[in-house]
This record gives sequence, structure tokens and C-alpha cells, in this order.
Amino acid sequence: MEKAVAYIKENQERFVEELFDVLRIPSISAESCHKEDMVKCAQWLVNSLLKAGADRAVVMPTEGNPVVYAEKIVAPEKPTVLIYGHYDVMPVDPVDQWHTAPFEPVIKEGRIWGRGANDDKGQSFMHVKAFEAMVATGELPCNVKFMIEGEEEIGSEHLSKWCADHKEMLAADVILVSDTSLLAWDTPSITCGLRGLCYMEVEVTGPNKDLHSGLYGGAVANPANVLSKLVASLVDDQGHITIPHFYDKVRELTPGERDAFNKAPFSLEKYKDALDIDDVQGEAGYTTMERTGVRPSLDVNGIWGGYTGEGTKTVIPSKASAKISMRLVPDQNFEEIAKLFTAHFEAIAPSSVKVCVKTLHGGEPYVSPTDLPAYRAAAKAIEKTFGKAPLPFYSGGSIPIISTFEKILGLKSILMGFGLDRDAIHSPNESYGLENFYRGIETIVWFYRYFAEK
Repeated sequence: MEKAVAYIKENQERFVEELFDVLRIPSISAESCHKEDMVKCAQWLVNSLLKAGADRAVVMPTEGNPVVYAEKIVAPEKPTVLIYGHYDVMPVDPVDQWHTAPFEPVIKEGRIWGRGANDDKGQSFMHVKAFEAMVATGELPCNVKFMIEGEEEIGSEHLSKWCADHKEMLAADVILVSDTSLLAWDTPSITCGLRGLCYMEVEVTGPNKDLHSGLYGGAVANPANVLSKLVASLVDDQGHITIPHFYDKVRELTPGERDAFNKAPFSLEKYKDALDIDDVQGEAGYTTMERTGVRPSLDVNGIWGGYTGEGTKTVIPSKASAKISMRLVPDQNFEEIAKLFTAHFEAIAPSSVKVCVKTLHGGEPYVSPTDLPAYRAAAKAIEKTFGKAPLPFYSGGSIPIISTFEKILGLKSILMGFGLDRDAIHSPNESYGLENFYRGIETIVWFYRYFAEK
């Protein structure tokens, strides 16, 4: 792989310039006004993959946003790696908190700034460039397939059916994903577990129209007041989720497992300093690492109702709503949790209001065994480029489609990501280190070398 590594170093600046081109496309899947941008971004990736050396690359329709599929078959008898990534990005609100324009990427302080710089355009594009380097230098040792979707940030609603419809085309030995983070730059890691997700929306309705808060205040239910109380009651003072039977399938770690889990390097003081908080909060009896890695959680992601504009408007709102996400752990099932949440929320609502509960999307938790040949290849590749063996790590995040891949395609996924906490994914001022981008490309190349050997 020495020729491929040299090729990467010789073309670093061009790789970044090309990444900037795709970062400029506002492919926000959550906003329907960007529908044309989704197609534009997919076509851009097809063109890039063809230039990189793919034998075939196409934009394939789904009932939602299209999937980019590409392949290069070196020899049918050789192993096949299926690359998964996503080209859709999160909305940029609140836009006034960005220090740079979200879709006008720039380099500052050795980092690429812009929406999607890390999640997941930057990390997905590393695979395109690693592939290009191996093809250009004649060092591609495996068959390669790409599956890059446009709905990950909204739950991959249509990808399951697309995978089922194209199962034969997607046949591979393993799925390789870069959509996760390292524990730290000097503590490389491989994500071997992801929490699942159950995402809900609730609406509380009171009177049939907004009312004057002086004439009606104290006489009718205020949906915003009621919603606040209902939401607050979902987690008690000990950080315990109050939904009946929520924890029925949560497996408690043994003392030995907890001890091993907490050996990963972590500084609570640095964690608090980075977030500018005086203290942490969460489920009593568990460490911060445990709370974000192996324990479930419930959080309000957005809440609204009534007048929020400039100045004053004294009204009792007719409606109030909230979006609520629950992160799940093995062996919780998001469909079961959605039913439990719905039944509980409806049961605790007072008769003075009406409630409507919707399940928006979700996915199962995922665990990748560390004894897989592909995991060992990833670990060896990271040790080659970082100079130390990676730690297995359970991430608090979710990639809902990963567990679905195992069910539909029968394939395990290796989660070899290169992001860092400071990258601010999903937030204003998302960024990605240039060194992360470059070293990620090189590490991917070495993964192919070691995986082909196995």
C-alpha cells in the first residue's frame, strides 16, 4: 500500500478542494425545500465515484431521497467490502450562531468548517479518496461497493426496502462505516456498539383557539403549562425514566463489565470545561461514560407553543408540541418502546386537554463483535497509522439503519470513524480536522490491505 499512501499525500490539497464542492450543496433531508439539492448531491457523488475508478456508479431512486450505488469488482473470488455513508446533513438552525456560512466551507486553525464537514460528507468522502488512491496505483486488493444514502438524518425511512429489493446486488463480506468518533486523538478507538433510537412527537391541544390570558387565565388548561409538566414527569429526580416497563429488557452490566467499561480514558473535569457546565446530570449510580454508552436516556429535542416573537402577546396557546428522543440499549426494541411511551403519555394527560402522539422514526441498538476478521483488520490499520492499538468503545449515538443491515443483508458493520467531540456535529460551527481527514483516508487504505490478507 506504499504507492497508495504516497498518492494520498501528493493529492491532499485536491482532495480537500473536491470535498469543498460537495460541502457547498445544502443537502438538508429534513427540509422539503432542499429536495432538488438532494438529487444534485447524489449526482455529484456518482460523478466523483466514476472519476475515482468505479466500474459502475448510479443514482437509484427510492420513495424518498435517492441512494448512490457504485462498485468495482476486481475478481469475483476476492472479498467484497460494502461502504455505507450518507450525504444528507442536519439543518443549520440557529444560523445566527455560526461563525462562518454553513455551506461556504473554509479552513481555519487546521480544520474544515461547514455543515457536513464531518457528518457525514467528510467521513464518507475519505472512502471515495482511499478507493481512488488504491485504483490509481493498482493496489486495490478487494471488490468494493458503495451505498451512500440521503435520509440518515431523518431515520433512513426508505433504505430498508431499497436494501431488501437489491439484496443480491449488495452482497458483500462486511460493511465498513465512517460515521463515528475516536475517544480522543491520542486515544484511538473503534465503535463496537451503538445505542438505538426511538423518536416521538407529542401535541397537546386545549381550547379551539388562542385565548386572552387575562380573560381566560386560571379558568382553562394552558397546553404549554400542561406539556411542560408532562414532559418533566418523564424523568424523575434520580434521572430514571418513569415510563412503566421501560427498563424491562435493559441488561445490567456485571461489576467486572462496568469496571472494564470505565477503564477508557476520561476526564470529568475536561468534559465539563469543554461544555462550559458546572456539573453533569443523569441517572443516579452510573458514571458519565456509562450514561452515554450503555444506559438508555430520554431527552426533549424541541418544544414549542404560543407566542415566541419579539415583544409581548398575552395569550394562552391552543396547542403546544414537543419532539422527544429516547436512546436505547440492547435488548430494547424501538417499536415496543414507542408503544409504551404512547400509552404512558396518553394515560398521564389530564382530561382538560387532548393529546396526539406520533412515532417519527427509530432503530435498534447495535453491537459489533471484536473477534471478527474485519474488526481485527480495522484495529491493525488504526495501530499502523496512529501508532497504538485502538480501544473498543460503546458510543451513545445512533445510526438506526446499521442494525437493519444485519437483519436484511446478513452483514456485520465495522464502525471505523475518525471524528472528535469538538467537531460539533448536529450543532452550529461543525468542523473536521484536516489531519483527521488525511489520516482517515490512509487508515482506510491499510484496512483493505489487512482485510484482504484475512
